[in-house]
Amino acid sequence: MPPAERKALILLFSLGVVGQGVRWVATRPGEPPGEVQLLDVLPPRSPLPHRDSALALARPLGPGERIDADRAGPEELARLPRVGLALAKTIVADRQANGPFGGLTALDRVPGVGPGLLKVVGPHLSFSGTPASMQVPIPALPAQSLLGSAVPPTLGIRLDLNAAGVAEFDALPGIGPSRARAIVRYREEHGRFAAVEELARIPGFGPAALARVRDRVEVR
Repeated sequence: MPPAERKALILLFSLGVVGQGVRWVATRPGEPPGEVQLLDVLPPRSPLPHRDSALALARPLGPGERIDADRAGPEELARLPRVGLALAKTIVADRQANGPFGGLTALDRVPGVGPGLLKVVGPHLSFSGTPASMQVPIPALPAQSLLGSAVPPTLGIRLDLNAAGVAEFDALPGIGPSRARAIVRYREEHGRFAAVEELARIPGFGPAALARVRDRVEVR
């Protein structure tokens, strides 16, 4: 055999031995050639577990499953139909500012929630809290209205829409500070109320809110 061919054969044999050694190191002995191995390449603080957690919270509601609107966080509330994360955060913020809802109708006080949405989410909600309107009030001094008149929160007396201030309106069921300020602001911008029904013209003041306060306010 010519020297050149001998050198070529030795080189090929050496390459074969090296390749077999690399395969033995990279794989486990006894595994069939070509077997695919999945390596754990995720870093310890990979964002993928957080993504999987968010996807789990966003899963559709199961048959008969209900969400407690007085306790659930924004991610859980966002699972409700037609309720995105932004509106869910608004619901939680209102609950923290004004107390538990205690029932479906009280959700109408949240900006962005109307009768149509209440009809859709109603079958999927539960309420474990007691609304502020049903809690025993702590006696307090008469609140000074923005117009300078002091009106004590006496039972059986209706509030005058043209004289009461933010504190008095806030004491009404399902109103809260934001709607109370909106009533006073509307009165300052448009003048005196001519009828109780005019409250429906205030943004965020839907039919349910009007029905809750109709028997507690008047126009003098």
